[in-house]
Amino acid sequence: MAWERGLLTEEPPAEGSWAASPAVRASMRGNRNKDTKPELRLRSLLHKQGLRYRVASRPLPGLRRTADVLFPKLKVAIFVDGCYWHGCPEHLRASSRNAEFWHTKIEGNRSRDAETDRLLREAGWTVVRVWEHEDPVEASTRISEIVRELRQGSA
Repeated sequence: MAWERGLLTEEPPAEGSWAASPAVRASMRGNRNKDTKPELRLRSLLHKQGLRYRVASRPLPGLRRTADVLFPKLKVAIFVDGCYWHGCPEHLRASSRNAEFWHTKIEGNRSRDAETDRLLREAGWTVVRVWEHEDPVEASTRISEIVRELRQGSA
């Protein structure tokens, strides 16, 4: 499938690439950083509830962090976290290949997530984290309740 999509080539990875082979590079290129299936399901449900939001936006201009769903006026930032990439306590399985690299990578992601949450909360934002395995209906209900409460409080 990667060959058909043009993600896999015969040429070796570029100099300085983390990829050890063309197959690894194809796998890395196939990992989306936005518009993942869990994000799209959640956004669809939020939209059906009449909520309007921004997608893949930075809550704080000086901070290189992007929220998956953003309600800027209400200062609500939603992050949809992948179980593997963000170290879900329920579903994370340690990698058998290059285990030390992946452990360090995932711990770095978790640390950055915690720092992001702290910085946003200090700036007055409400931060909501949704795991990819969570029921999207329950997550969208939780988010819409937060948004509606904040709207009522600011009216």
